[in-house]
Amino acid sequence: MRGESEEPLRRSLAAALTAGLLAAPVAVGTASAASPSGSHCAASVPYTAGQDGYAAYRIPAVVRTGAGTVLAFAEGRHDGGGDTGDIDVVLRRSADGGCTWGPLRVVADGGGDTRGNPAPVVDPRSGRVVLLTCFNGGAVTEARIMRGEATRGLGRRVFVQTSRDDGRHFSAPREITGAVKRPGWRWYATGPGHAIALRHGPHAGRLVVPADHSSAPPPGSADTGREAKYYGGHALYSDDGGLDWRLGFVDDSYDGRLNVNESGVAELPDGRLYFSARDENGTGGSGGHRLDAYSGDGGQTLSRPYAVQPALNEVPVVQGGVLQPPGRHAPLLFSGPSVPHARRGMALWRSTDSGVTFTRTMTLSSRPAAYSDLVPLGSGRVGILYETGESGPYARIEFRRLAAAVPAPAAPTRPVP
Repeated sequence: MRGESEEPLRRSLAAALTAGLLAAPVAVGTASAASPSGSHCAASVPYTAGQDGYAAYRIPAVVRTGAGTVLAFAEGRHDGGGDTGDIDVVLRRSADGGCTWGPLRVVADGGGDTRGNPAPVVDPRSGRVVLLTCFNGGAVTEARIMRGEATRGLGRRVFVQTSRDDGRHFSAPREITGAVKRPGWRWYATGPGHAIALRHGPHAGRLVVPADHSSAPPPGSADTGREAKYYGGHALYSDDGGLDWRLGFVDDSYDGRLNVNESGVAELPDGRLYFSARDENGTGGSGGHRLDAYSGDGGQTLSRPYAVQPALNEVPVVQGGVLQPPGRHAPLLFSGPSVPHARRGMALWRSTDSGVTFTRTMTLSSRPAAYSDLVPLGSGRVGILYETGESGPYARIEFRRLAAAVPAPAAPTRPVP
């Protein structure tokens, strides 16, 4: 592994062993077709800046289909690494657990405009892959949208697509903006990262997508709307496999203390939803940049509003991945950079108390790193798809396979005879 000495690698592996999480020896490589021996690999690189006609790839999102295919989504950016411009949503498929990857496919073509923020989910009833994305005009920046300077057609809009053939082909984007974006909202972002299908309770089968938005300032305010305090979180959901969509909870406390931004969601073993979000420089964080909240009704309302998560104070201002692997005693996982004021040191945290506390259990590398997403791979493994590079975090998007040890339940206590 270039740019990393053997000693930090030994420390990372030792920490992983102690925590029950271990990455296999790294053997990075890519291919255009599946390999029978691919299940033994540790890492691969589905996206490299400058390849396949794109100057940069950003914003990873990943799911595993019912057939076991791993779908790695990203934004393919034609004009450079910036968030505005000619941006497509692209996809590569893996039939061997993320070891090798098929050819790049364009799922949503920007056509000179911006399509991004992929939030994929597999509908458990139909097996279809449902993908939500966002759109804005290619010449319109986030700052202009937040200031209310974009027309409705070129501002942020929300779309859904589906695949009926394991991610080989997707339907054309279908707009759902009117159902999920309130009047007065300006910016809008789904995820980015995977959405979820609920497994437990009265809403089993529901698709839930974490999202964020920005609001216009109140009448009479001298603010422009570009201020970070106007960011807020929300969820959208579908109870019919992605056909119809509704707004769930809305966090609209625009006081500047907690500025909910890019979000992820996981369904806990008890059926509650755990939302994890980036805090965009809120004043109530006491040095931390991660927020979390809970919902007990499938994302319609919050049972506990967003609050600072102090156990993740190492994480800088950045998107992060969150995953609840299958199994009643499986730990909740979080991924993100581990240097408080720099995007570097991609790491994995785990929680055995449903997100109340977290412990860092693995540092994948000391290299620059930024956005990430997590996916269950079956057989006790999870995958992480993340941005990284030697001199900067956006040189490539790498996929790592990790073995996630699930702690055994405590033995019942027997009375002493």
